[in-house]
Amino acid sequence: MNAMVLGSGGWGTALATVLHDNGHRVTLWSHNSEKAEKMSISRQNPLLSGVEIPKGIEITADIARLRNAELAVFATPSFALRETAKKAAPYLRQDTLAVSVTKGIEPKTHRRMSQIVREETGHERVAVLSGPSHAEEVARRMPTGCVAAAESQADAEAVQHAFMNEAFRLYTHDDVVGVELSGALKNVIALCCGISDGCGFGDNAKALLMTRALTEMSRLAEKLGGRQDTLAGLAGVGDLIVTCTSMHSRNRRAGILIGQGKSAEDAMREVGAVVEGWYACQSVHEISEELYVTMPICGAVYEVLFGGADVRKIVHTLMNRLPKRESESCWI
Repeated sequence: MNAMVLGSGGWGTALATVLHDNGHRVTLWSHNSEKAEKMSISRQNPLLSGVEIPKGIEITADIARLRNAELAVFATPSFALRETAKKAAPYLRQDTLAVSVTKGIEPKTHRRMSQIVREETGHERVAVLSGPSHAEEVARRMPTGCVAAAESQADAEAVQHAFMNEAFRLYTHDDVVGVELSGALKNVIALCCGISDGCGFGDNAKALLMTRALTEMSRLAEKLGGRQDTLAGLAGVGDLIVTCTSMHSRNRRAGILIGQGKSAEDAMREVGAVVEGWYACQSVHEISEELYVTMPICGAVYEVLFGGADVRKIVHTLMNRLPKRESESCWI
């Protein structure tokens, strides 16, 4: 199969490697011609230190190469996805299977990533790949499990077949909404858990945050057409665990810096790469307000990031909410 990965960041490069390992003819696209040339020569991606990009992967800045692709993988950061999809539209064949692997919610429009690809390309065959997957580990062929979700079971299975191998296990799913929202929302919670770590609150606090945040995530997912049980799987619990506990997570690292007293802006700059939770947080806040979905933890993160709220005062407010039975608002 001819496959083209649009986006030469760590995740795009790691998935290009998976596809190459599976015997596909792979082209990796970068919007930056200088970066594409450097990567072609060095066979290195600075975001994946020590990982050699297989020589069989062609690296280009020519998006017109998409004409030859039977599989188009959209792997840009969320803020760049609409522009990339718009550029790709003239070259995307109708029989090509498009796969969004970006996790996020677009500011203002509140669109999920697969919706953006559909809107800009007019393409119907759009699937989603998500789950607990640090690019650094996928690129090193460490065992990983993810989910391929699509409205069509045949499309979900096509993604499964294209990517799955002995190091990268894929399950199919039919809840595209739940899978995509899980991937976006967990980044907000990872920021929150990082802030907690930066404050030195310990493991008990992190367990509390992750568990109760899962309740909030499921509330919003269900309100938007997803299913609560999706949150129990790899896209939900799995991704939440890996993103909230690992130093590979840019969201957690940024949160730690904020918890240590740095401003949100300074924390983002110090991390030096895209912190998707920053973008998703504002959208989640706006959606929850509009739909009257109770999300106190996500709301607290919003107040810290965009309202300049004092972290310890926010924690005091959260801990002193009215008492309730867990079964009244449990996620299952």
